[in-house]
Amino acid sequence: MSASPTAPSALDRLVSSDGRPTLGLELPLDNDWGATRLRTDRAAGRPFGVPDLTEHARLARLADSLGFAALWVRDVPLHDPEHFGDAGSVFETFTHLGHLAAVTERAVLGTAAVVLPLRQPLLVAKAAATVDVLSGGRFVLGLASGDRPVEYPLFGADFDARGRTFRDNVGILRAAWATRPRGEGLALPALGLDADRRLDVLPKPTGPTVPLAVAGNARQTPAWVAEHADATLDYPRPLGALALRTGEWRALTGGSAPKPYLTPMQLDLTADPDTPAAAIRLGLRTGRRALRDHLRRMGDLGVAHVSFNLRPGSRPVEEVLHELAEAVLPEFPAR
Repeated sequence: MSASPTAPSALDRLVSSDGRPTLGLELPLDNDWGATRLRTDRAAGRPFGVPDLTEHARLARLADSLGFAALWVRDVPLHDPEHFGDAGSVFETFTHLGHLAAVTERAVLGTAAVVLPLRQPLLVAKAAATVDVLSGGRFVLGLASGDRPVEYPLFGADFDARGRTFRDNVGILRAAWATRPRGEGLALPALGLDADRRLDVLPKPTGPTVPLAVAGNARQTPAWVAEHADATLDYPRPLGALALRTGEWRALTGGSAPKPYLTPMQLDLTADPDTPAAAIRLGLRTGRRALRDHLRRMGDLGVAHVSFNLRPGSRPVEEVLHELAEAVLPEFPAR
């Protein structure tokens, strides 16, 4: 399946024409961090942060049909219950994305984010281009340098050198996705590969490249991220700090037409629509009215896309999805 030559890129589809943020979801679609679920897990002896995935495909289809702009998966290579607890999306990232490409039709699919220094970049290039083609150009590759030191020696990687490795691997990804003249091969001098070997990575993406979003700073300077990424995937911040961050990003990437600023947000949506917004770790506990106001203000500050992680809540996820679709999404339509 391929995208039309004139079709918007996956990143274009996350940016509205009027400055309002588009809205997505971070998988898994559950409320495993809610107080009720935590008590149930403890009683049953289940590990914290490992989701119940039995209805995963059905809820992904539902979110797609309700009009959420994107579905994001996280890359946590090894579950570390002692120091981190959170097991991320659990499924292997690219295998999971291939499944999502088959069961959804409209939502952009993204990674938030693949830990690039732990992976062989040519295999990442091939996997990412495959997801892009299978989804019809609906893929955004979010990349991170990683923050879990225990993983690096187990993958034969140097934790202290992860910033340099990240930069080098981004260059390899871009080179692998480029279309070369007939008969010319991929040249990667750092890996000892000359163009005359006529080797290449297939398939090629549906567009000139797979869109890249860098999570945080990935051990790079803001200027490097602004130059080499197609978008920033930045952590949620109080509105005052957010204004400073989006202002810096706008100045670095084009002023009036900056590259997209994307942010995830943990959301505990209460049943009472009038609950005022209150900060929780990396997000909000709020009713839908205050949520709409907060999202408008984020859009005014330059946020192009917000993805909700619903795990902190205790309400049934399907109920929350329908409330968001009926009462919030209409004010923040996807492209």
